Amino acid sequence: MRTYSYFPGCSLEKMAMSYHQSAMQTTNKIGVELKEIEDWNCCGATTYFHVDELLAYTLVARNLAIAEKMGHDLVAPCSACYKNTYFGSAYLKEDQDLSDHINYALEADNLHYSGSIEVKHLMEVFVDDVGLEEIKSKITHPLEGLRVAPYYGCQIVRPRKDHEDVENPQFFEDLMSTVGADPVDFTYRLRCCGGSLIITSREAALSLVRDLLQSAVYSDADVIATACPLCQTNLECYQMTVNREFGTDFSIPIMYFTQLLGLSMGLPPKKLGIGTEFVSADRILTFAKEKV
Repeated sequence: MRTYSYFPGCSLEKMAMSYHQSAMQTTNKIGVELKEIEDWNCCGATTYFHVDELLAYTLVARNLAIAEKMGHDLVAPCSACYKNTYFGSAYLKEDQDLSDHINYALEADNLHYSGSIEVKHLMEVFVDDVGLEEIKSKITHPLEGLRVAPYYGCQIVRPRKDHEDVENPQFFEDLMSTVGADPVDFTYRLRCCGGSLIITSREAALSLVRDLLQSAVYSDADVIATACPLCQTNLECYQMTVNREFGTDFSIPIMYFTQLLGLSMGLPPKKLGIGTEFVSADRILTFAKEKV
């Protein structure tokens, strides 16, 4: 049994509950235990780092220190949480002055971060730690014929690692192939979804969403798979708005990669949070056929 400290982040508490549900179900299926960090706090999201960088990294460090105390590497399913936490850990290891300042602040909570743990995105756990062959052995309902547009977004590959091709990554495609689906050539797979740009520049944000959806249509995708709550929200919740603003007719299901993984493992759709989406995923369920 592989065990990790699990940092769900704020989104998985409410709007991305289906991501949390499907993450817990699929990891349990492959023998991975996610132990939620007790009394975790927000990672600072995007905005707080522009308000007070030192305090923002202190927020990150507090989660890291709790995870380190638990004795397990930290796993984040949200790409923004992952990026903030990964960089926070890296900077604390590299910058002794920063580390001293932040650990001084953490003393108030009887915590200290020494940098002994790693930070991983949930997808890394599946692809790198567990491995595609082991996952393949759990597939009972391969998603044959399902054309998936794997949407990385802009943050999951933002931490540049030596073993990854950040310009042309393939790990998302490899995972989708493992579940029996057909990953399409999704041109905009590394483009930003706009993040929280909708708050300050509605027109620009909707244009980004429109371009991403159009790219998926050009690729003849049945579904867009994502690994980030904010990407999922922007692409799904604003589809109808995009249709009104630009005269388009998009109706593309946006699903978490863990939901597709769970379907291929024969897990009940309800346990994966399927059925709560704005754009119906009913037609996707027909691809989950039992292996003969």
